[in-house]
Formats: sequence, C-alpha cells, structure tokens
Amino acid sequence: MNCMFFNGIILTMNSKNSVIQDGCIVVEDDIIIDVGKYSELKNKYHGYEKFDCKNKIITPPFINCHTHASMTLLRGYADDLPLFEWLTKWIFPVEKTLTPDDIYLGTKLAVIESALSGVSCLNTMYYFMDMEAEAISQAGLRGVVGHVCFSNNKKQDSSLTFNLVKKWHNSNNGLIRVSVDPHSVYTVDPAYLKELHQLRNELNDKYGSQNAPIRWHIHTAETSDELIKMRESFNSSESSEVKRLVCESYDGVFDYLNRLNVLDDQIVAAHCVHLTDKDINLIRDKSVNVVHNPVSNLKLASGVSPLPKLLNHNINVSLGTDGPCSNNSLDMFETIKITALLHKGVNLNPTLLPAVEVVKMATINAAKALGWDSEIGSIEKGKKADLLIIDLSRPHAVPLYNEFSQIVYALKSSDVDSLMINGRFIVENKVMKTVNVEETISKVVKWVADKFPDRSINS
Repeated sequence: MNCMFFNGIILTMNSKNSVIQDGCIVVEDDIIIDVGKYSELKNKYHGYEKFDCKNKIITPPFINCHTHASMTLLRGYADDLPLFEWLTKWIFPVEKTLTPDDIYLGTKLAVIESALSGVSCLNTMYYFMDMEAEAISQAGLRGVVGHVCFSNNKKQDSSLTFNLVKKWHNSNNGLIRVSVDPHSVYTVDPAYLKELHQLRNELNDKYGSQNAPIRWHIHTAETSDELIKMRESFNSSESSEVKRLVCESYDGVFDYLNRLNVLDDQIVAAHCVHLTDKDINLIRDKSVNVVHNPVSNLKLASGVSPLPKLLNHNINVSLGTDGPCSNNSLDMFETIKITALLHKGVNLNPTLLPAVEVVKMATINAAKALGWDSEIGSIEKGKKADLLIIDLSRPHAVPLYNEFSQIVYALKSSDVDSLMINGRFIVENKVMKTVNVEETISKVVKWVADKFPDRSINS
C-alpha cells in the first residue's frame, strides 16, 4: 500500500538514535521511501492514504530474538521448578506427545500474542517447524525458524533441517528464514556440534546469502553446571574423540565451543548467564550475538547474565522472552522493562542500561543478530515498511518527557495501536487483522481440556 504516517513522534533507531517530532513516514508497497518532518514532506507527496499519528510514537517493531513459539500450549503447565527438572521430568515427556496440528495451533496463539504486543519477528526453535513456519507466514509476521537438534536424533535432525531450509528459507516474500539449531552443549555431543556447524556452512553456501544468512541458534551457559551435565551425558560415548573432548578441562562453555572451532559471527547464543572472563573475550573476539532472556532466567532461578560487562565489551546483545512455558509470556514490553530494572538493582547502579540502549536491544541489535539489519530494525529510507505505532493517550502514558524512557518504564503492550509488517497492517486500531483471535483461543481452550482432562482450569 502507498501511505503516509504523519504527526507522530518517530524513534528511528538509526545510528544516531534520532527522534523526529512532527514526524512523517512515506511508504510505497513494502518500502519506506522517505522519513522526515511532516512540515517538510507534506507538499512533496500527493495521493497517498494518510494516517494521523498525533499523540503516538512510531518505532521499529520489537524482535523477539529467542523463543519457542508453540509452547504457548504449555503456558503454566509446569511452574516453580529448576531448569533441569523442568525439562527432563515435565517438558521433554509432554513434547513427545505433541502433533504437527498442536504445533500449528500453539504458534497461531503465539503470533496473535506477539503481534498485539508490538512484535514483528520471532526467532523460534522447536519441533515440526514446518507448522510454526506456516502459522507465522499465514499471519504475516517475520520468523526465523529452526528444528531443535539433539544427539539422540541425529539422522532425522539433518534431513528435517535440510528440508526446512529448502522449503522455507527466504520464503513468503522474504518474511521467513531458517536457522540450524543445536539445543545445547549438554544435549548435543561435540562431534555432532561440529557436524551441525558444517551443515550450517553448507546450507548457507547453497541457500543463504549476505542479506539472508542462515544462523546457528543455540542455548548457552544458561545454568552454571552445563559442562558438568555435558560430561555426564557423553563421557560413556563409544567414540574416543568424543571422550577426549568431553573429558578435557574448559574455562567456560564458550571456551569449549571455541575449541570445537564452531564459534563465529553467525551464532545466536541464547541466555549467556554463567560466563567466565575468557568466555566474554571469546564472544567479543568471535562476534557472537548474545540474546538476553531475563524473565525466563529469573523464573527458573538460572541467574543473571553479566549484561553490563557484555555491553562494555561492545558485544551485540538483543532480547528474547524465551518460551511462553518458561516465562510465561511473549510480552516484549515486560522483557524490556525488566532488563532495565534488573541490572540497575543487581549492580546498585541506576545509571546502567539507559532506556535508549534497552530499546536498541529490542530493535536494531536484534535485527543485527539475525542478519536482517539491512532491511529491518530501524526506520530509514530504503528499509522495509515495518512500523509499530504506540498510543500515548492513556493516563499512564502522560506526561511525556523522554520517549525512550516512556517505552521502557511506563508503556505496556496494551498501548500498541497498530503494527505494520512489510507494508501490510497486521494489527490496526488494536485489532488483529490476519488471524481469527476468538476462534484460536477457543481451540486452545478445547485442546487443553481434551489433553489434560484431569487438570481443572481453576486448580
């Protein structure tokens, strides 16, 4: 569509983090063709559909850089447990019972929740990823989807990943991409980590490009005992090489990955809580992209990532909610606020993580992490028409002194007015346009009642 958004406050998230009062954004089809002051552009363009954004902020939409979208179906299923017990006794067993239709339904719920809270893109790893890709694509969101890989499923993993890339990478007018996703160092043995790194390189050579790379997405250093669990998992391997690698001494998880020669700038590393100084230096030197997941890490008592130290090392840090089973939300407004507050409180320093830096993590930093920053993550001429319009009319949104502070500390997901992705309204005037919300919720409620008939909704 050809349209003009005017009268709004534009947070460009460009290299200068420019804020444009009385701003104007001109869109043709799926591209931003001009950005500036309305007083300077209003007579330059004629015949465009106009949207008055008075008392509204226009910003790049948020990008959720680490999640498991279809786990919306398990929201609240197993709470208040340590990570390893949560995974092995509750999550892994129930996941074995999920069907492709279940994954599709859970992802539909996820895209509704995400879009209504201002998220344009999900970086998600799980099972039956064809179905997650289908649901994200149908809703008109962006997605990076990856089949989660484990050592006990090697043969199936490779073929599923290859087929996923072949079918979906850079599909649906460029909205969907695919990644290669080893689960973690304690579920993927060292030899298989090397294989998956090589697989990513081969798939990138054949199907990727500089503007649409295939990333390597992995959980890393989420808990303090990952190397211990890695040894417990693989020290009885029949391979002498695996035994040797497992039994060596390492100064942190990233030291281990580096000695496997799998660290590079194509890695999206989720969590990064328990890091040694050597780990941090390696992350910086190898230009690894870090995803901070503060809500999940707090809920599972995994710890607090040394985020200020990472930023001081000029490491690219983005934000994620993690899955809606370990969070229990896909609300990036909540993640943004907790990120800012957590590190001030833990470090007893109110000057840490200024609001503008946290908004960068949710927008342009996230786009860089996914290799998408040439098209999205900021509002600039020539980039894709991805826009988030936030309403400032409610009592908690006034007065307004600083737009970045307002987003981080005051505004809520309920303040999202409209969301445009690739020049198309996904949410307009607070209404989801591409997915039937009521029907999806009804199906999810029925799914839970059928699958867990002994679990009362009020229990």
